[in-house]
Amino acid sequence: MKWRRLNNVLHRDVGYLAVGLTLVFGVSGLALNHRADWNPSYRQQKTAKQIAPLTATDRDGQVREALSQLGVTGEPRNAFRPDPQTLQIFFENTTYAIDIPTGKVIVDAVRPRPVLFELNQMHLNAGKGVWTFIADVYAVALIFMAVTGVFVLRGKTGITGRGAWLVTLGVLVPVVYWVWAML
Repeated sequence: MKWRRLNNVLHRDVGYLAVGLTLVFGVSGLALNHRADWNPSYRQQKTAKQIAPLTATDRDGQVREALSQLGVTGEPRNAFRPDPQTLQIFFENTTYAIDIPTGKVIVDAVRPRPVLFELNQMHLNAGKGVWTFIADVYAVALIFMAVTGVFVLRGKTGITGRGAWLVTLGVLVPVVYWVWAML
């Protein structure tokens, strides 16, 4: 088998194997690139509630009183008084901010976005362990496909023709950005 035929077969087959991971990293990459505009992993919902003003004077008593009035069961992860007027109660995905004298409550709840949360966790390597190995293999596969892709075609559309200009442009984009970012 000639080297170019072997190159093309390997490029094709590795490309087929990389489709799933490319979709994971592509979709989550788009979502994560715009973190300044939205939270790609969690859906946040703020609601207002009203309870009676808290009468307990100690923090633990205020927590019990507030949770009882809110009808919330379960043990909070923590509670905090950032100032004498406010009590914050933290649960896994929900925070209650209570104005002690008035009883106004802001409930800040976050829920993982279906599918996107899992894709983003994979993209950010949150799971570590075996996923680190899988992501490393994928990165090597991308490098392999980039190098073998250069030699797929020959002639005027290959690396000795139009392909040389496109490869040069593709290399210049990150180089120019890097130089620009350093200024």
